[in-house]
Amino acid sequence: MIDMDLQIDDIPPSERFAAWRALCEGPMVPMELRSAHEDDFSATMWGMDLGRVTVAGSSFPSLWTQRTKTHIRRSDPELYHLQLNLRGEADMVHGGVTTTLGDRQFMLTCTSLPYEGAIARGRTDELTIGIPPSLLPFPVADLNQLLGRQLSGRTGIGALLADVLIRLGAEHAAYRPADAQRLGTVVADLLTALLAHELDGSDAETGPATLRMAPESHRNALVLRIQDFARRNLHTSDLTPASIAAAHHISVRYLHRLFERQGHTVAAWIRAQRLERCCQDLADPALGGTPIHAIAARWGFSHAADFSRAFRGTYGMPPREFRRTALSQGGLELQGTPGGK
Repeated sequence: MIDMDLQIDDIPPSERFAAWRALCEGPMVPMELRSAHEDDFSATMWGMDLGRVTVAGSSFPSLWTQRTKTHIRRSDPELYHLQLNLRGEADMVHGGVTTTLGDRQFMLTCTSLPYEGAIARGRTDELTIGIPPSLLPFPVADLNQLLGRQLSGRTGIGALLADVLIRLGAEHAAYRPADAQRLGTVVADLLTALLAHELDGSDAETGPATLRMAPESHRNALVLRIQDFARRNLHTSDLTPASIAAAHHISVRYLHRLFERQGHTVAAWIRAQRLERCCQDLADPALGGTPIHAIAARWGFSHAADFSRAFRGTYGMPPREFRRTALSQGGLELQGTPGGK
């Protein structure tokens, strides 16, 4: 679960900053770093691999960083990073926006664009999510509206995401490898909900939105809210197009039109989400003793025969065979799952 847990205080003071810089200026995201504390640098860093999502934490004294076009040409993993500032104050320049981050404030960055400059004053603690664009169901143009801006981690969805990240940081050594995929899904879903909220144009802390959204962006944000609602209610048997439409004050016809734009029907998307959750549970060693029909019922399949037929039609094998293969191989990585994010 833990990819990296770095403590440099046991390194001679004169060598600490060089060790930190070697790690941060690595081959994946090269950058330049300087500090006013290079002669006595004290810092920590840890990282967690949660499937295709990563979460990392670091604590360091005053630091200056820069990622230029030259660095990007050298290497670009093409990731979005959501940084949560927990302590200290940071001045960031990214995407043509200059921002000062205070406690419990987020900022979205993209490794494909330069950091024109970043200055952290005083000791700074931060947490960072790394996520590929393919897991964020937004047009690049919409995401670019948010780059370099303050996003609140003090209220609403931002506060919920911040609390989850802080808890992960406090207990990052306690999780098992089998927890990784589930935790990655939680983090990705909350991040998606936060970005959808910001793009939708209202924030309780900052008041009226400064972003003007195109009609397509409004539709995308509504779809994301609907999908988030559906994911949270997959276990209920009465999750239907009618109940979803009523919960979002739209007509069933308009709901179907929204999903047709995404390339699938409402019912097919719900079924794919339920099957994906069943796959995760069937591959989980901790649930190896749970009957397959109970797992199916947990995710909204009320008839075992219907579940088995749908599962086999989607994944090419019955659920019992999938579970046996997954557990014997230590878990399977699902690829190409229909109806994903």
